[in-house]
Amino acid sequence: MLWPQVIGNISHSKCSITEPLPILHKQYQSGNINIAGIISQLYLFHMMMDFKTAPSSDLFEDSIIMTQIYQHILALAFAVEEINTNPQILPNVTLGFRIYNSQFTSKRIYHASMELLSSKDRLIPNYNCDIQKYPVAIVGGPDTDVCLHVAIILHVYKFPQLTYGSAPMTHEDKQAGFYHQMFPNMDYQYKGILLLLQHFMWTWIGALCVNNDNGEKFVQNVVPMFSKSGICFDFIERFPLISYSTDILTMVKEGMKTYSIVMNSTVNSVLIQGEIEIMIILRIVPAISKFEGIVLQENAKIWIMTAQMDFTSLPFQRWEDLDFLHGALSFAVHSREALGFREFLQMRKPNCNQEDGFIRVFWKEAFGCVFSGSMMDEKHNSVMDNLPICTGEEKLETLPASVFEMDMTSHSYSIYNAVYILAQAIHAVHSTTFKYRARIGKRGLIEFLKLHPWKLNEIVRRISFNNTAGETIYFNQNGELEIGFDVINWVTFPNKSFLKVKIGGIGSVTSQDDILVIHEEAIIWPSRFNQVQPLSLCNNYCSLGYAKTKIEGKPFCCYDCLHCPEGKISNLIDMDDCFTCPEDQYPNKDQNSCLPKRLTFLTYEESLGTILAICSLLSSFIVLLVLGVFIKYQDTPIVRANNRNLTYILLISLLLSFLCALLFIGKPHKVTCLLRQSIFGIIFSVAVSCMLAKTTIVILAFMATKPNSIVRKWVGKRLGISIVFFCSFIQIILCTVWLFTFPPFPDFNVHLMAKEIILECNEGSFIMFYCVLGFMGLLALVSFTLAFFARKLPDTFNEAKFITFSMLIFCSVWLSFVPSYLTTRGKHMVTVEIFSIITSSGGLLICIFFPKCYIMILRPELNNKQSLKQRKN
Repeated sequence: MLWPQVIGNISHSKCSITEPLPILHKQYQSGNINIAGIISQLYLFHMMMDFKTAPSSDLFEDSIIMTQIYQHILALAFAVEEINTNPQILPNVTLGFRIYNSQFTSKRIYHASMELLSSKDRLIPNYNCDIQKYPVAIVGGPDTDVCLHVAIILHVYKFPQLTYGSAPMTHEDKQAGFYHQMFPNMDYQYKGILLLLQHFMWTWIGALCVNNDNGEKFVQNVVPMFSKSGICFDFIERFPLISYSTDILTMVKEGMKTYSIVMNSTVNSVLIQGEIEIMIILRIVPAISKFEGIVLQENAKIWIMTAQMDFTSLPFQRWEDLDFLHGALSFAVHSREALGFREFLQMRKPNCNQEDGFIRVFWKEAFGCVFSGSMMDEKHNSVMDNLPICTGEEKLETLPASVFEMDMTSHSYSIYNAVYILAQAIHAVHSTTFKYRARIGKRGLIEFLKLHPWKLNEIVRRISFNNTAGETIYFNQNGELEIGFDVINWVTFPNKSFLKVKIGGIGSVTSQDDILVIHEEAIIWPSRFNQVQPLSLCNNYCSLGYAKTKIEGKPFCCYDCLHCPEGKISNLIDMDDCFTCPEDQYPNKDQNSCLPKRLTFLTYEESLGTILAICSLLSSFIVLLVLGVFIKYQDTPIVRANNRNLTYILLISLLLSFLCALLFIGKPHKVTCLLRQSIFGIIFSVAVSCMLAKTTIVILAFMATKPNSIVRKWVGKRLGISIVFFCSFIQIILCTVWLFTFPPFPDFNVHLMAKEIILECNEGSFIMFYCVLGFMGLLALVSFTLAFFARKLPDTFNEAKFITFSMLIFCSVWLSFVPSYLTTRGKHMVTVEIFSIITSSGGLLICIFFPKCYIMILRPELNNKQSLKQRKN
């Protein structure tokens, strides 16, 4: 692996790169400032090479290079060149840099760190006589090992260390205080990934993580956070550990096992927590499986990659398919194209940029050619099948993106910003040098920074500026860059190129704009999904009308679907439980929505209301006819013999009882609710009291015919009126108390019927209602008892028999009314009461008055005194 070091000088001399070694640096004169950097994974050198000995140019050109990482170096060089040509930053100061290769090993990282503290070609730590080449800051990356191992050594010297890749997990606060991440907080990134999964409702996923401390942190912290938010993991696998000590066969075996688990899984989306080299593994394993003829389930996956990853590949992977990346989604540190960077790349030519020790090796690998005059190229020309000669005029923009990207990547953008941060910090120190002139003397700015490196570190932590792309760059209190993330959609092409399309993003931590923005219409999905948003579920969604139920022994994302119980609905897919509708609504047949309940009450328009109203009016008309007959024949013996006044009162009460039934039909109002039960109770009490009075008079009249009876003085018209008044007065008192304490009122009964809201009169107090009804029943029972015992008394016009039959009907109706009323629901409760009123009133009318009307109208000969005497004898 390789890591860069940037070292600066104070001078008017221009930067030049003269050594084509694992070190890319600038020559320094008096007054230059060096910034050192370490970049991983640019070259894979021969294992026999001694890092202490600078290899020859030809050996360097024969190294294996990952062409994509070359842009990182160019981004650093581009930033330095811009700064050195900008008179507003570091005037009269030239910025220089060195680049070191870590060669994939911790040993080389430590070695390079020690070289920073030594004179050139003399690895003696802390012995560096050349102050012009003493580093003042480090830019390291892009993987964890580089940043961590460098921090272990250099934090002692208090160098500002800027990391542009995966942040290391340091175990000491002292180390963490001197490195700054050109990367937002990783927890914030995982929050964005969680929002992405929730946005697409991908609850059944897999996870691949790196085999290091960051991977362990991912498993311990991120996985539980996802689980709490409803995300299940079918598998959590680790990438095989890559090192020179790893047996290649073991590594391949482990990789194939992991690849088999991933591809045979039912998940459609796989989260990859990786670093920059992970893309190499993702490309190697499928190629090996095809080469070995291993048949696996061909399920294209939607890879969700973290921002630490980027496209890298080894030379032999150049012609491999990129189909597995098509439709992938990845997070990337928010970036913009730096002005002039593309033109800077287009100007890179191997014949014109001799100071660039990397360009010829890159050129060979990128364009697949050889340079004439190169000893190593001539030596291996036969082996390389007579590759074409590099003219140096090849154009970088013709290369596919899998070889080299012309657009600045997020990693390159981080390096670009890191150099500017350091330059701005050094500029801030340089601008305030006059404050320390008494202490500095003639030693200069470099010696001041060498003696007080923490001063620069403090300024770096507080630095804030607008870069050339127009973005504000600064660190938070934890040394993390305050910047958001972009969401990238990968689109691949048959020519081994790809396009990274920005489809959304999430704002920075401090902006409080943590809402994920996704432009779904811009997303290209993997081909097997036919451009339809894919699902990633353990099972199909529970449809409307069903709710989830847990399956024992399986993750909570795996469940069965049960139909909602009666009376409940589920109106969304995948609901945890069914719920009841609001009180004014009821479930539809499929139990997936609520329908409004119909407001119902007994109306005149419906057939039942019409029939009852007609019966009431017709009965009232008959009562009027009977009353007319009795008035017409009021002086006949049959009318006079049965207390004519009580007869008229009884007929009028029956007329009103038939008419009061109309109060129970129609929409209930406050007035009708107040009147209907009280009027009904009083009128019926009057009618029954008349029956009681008639019966009492019959009995007393018979008893008065006995000699010396003291009852004779009680017989008269006043007795009947008194009985009626007294009994009715008690009922009036009961109704008055009812109306003043718990009066009836209109009420909406939403619970009685499943599909209807019953508009009814709430009785207010059922106790008072049944007291009124009970008193009326008591009068009827007393009247029936007296009439029953008086039915055989000898009298021509004895009504006791008719009263007995009428009271029997009356009591039967109202005794059957109570259970019917209590068991009937809705508007039919009113129907039962109306029917009972009409039936009981009709029973009294028929049994008491029809026989007399028959005699008066059809048998008038029986309605005279002579006939009465004959019948009596």
